[in-house]
Amino acid sequence: MAKINGNEIRPGNILEHDGGLWVAVKVSHVKPGKGGAFAQVEMKNLRNGTKLNERFRSADKVERVRLEQKDQQFLYETDGMLVFMDAATYEQTELPADILGDRRPFLQDGMTIKVEYYDEEALNAQLPDKVTCTISETEPAVKGQTAANSFKPAVLDNGVRIMVPPFVGEGEAVVVSTETMDYVERA
Repeated sequence: MAKINGNEIRPGNILEHDGGLWVAVKVSHVKPGKGGAFAQVEMKNLRNGTKLNERFRSADKVERVRLEQKDQQFLYETDGMLVFMDAATYEQTELPADILGDRRPFLQDGMTIKVEYYDEEALNAQLPDKVTCTISETEPAVKGQTAANSFKPAVLDNGVRIMVPPFVGEGEAVVVSTETMDYVERA
């Protein structure tokens, strides 16, 4: 593991702090008029989900942890747990369903995702950047409504509501960003 200075912390970094593993959610660098500069870091515990705000001065040393990523296939959900399988070893791993948050509906049967491990403990799961979904309902295109920035509401086959361009109709497959939950393009 590598030690980094407090001013080198970036959002998404995994840190070992106070005996726990934390992911840096927000980082803001503050230079007060009096005293030394510091990084105000909002962190989330990877094991239990608690949040913590901490100040790190540039002289403070923090342990940065690198998680091992393995491609795993989603099998099913049971009792609030998502079950994944390693395609090489057929070993199954369980993670809580709320680990994906709002992005949970984008997880499809048989989808390959990245599961992050610390030693042998599964801590996190990352969906692909883009997924293909089908439009289950949307309004028909209004003739003459072809302005460059006009969008209309649509519901995907997984129940998520997004905004799509007027030329996209029901039953069409579209590519959606899992990070921003926005329409990207037609599939």
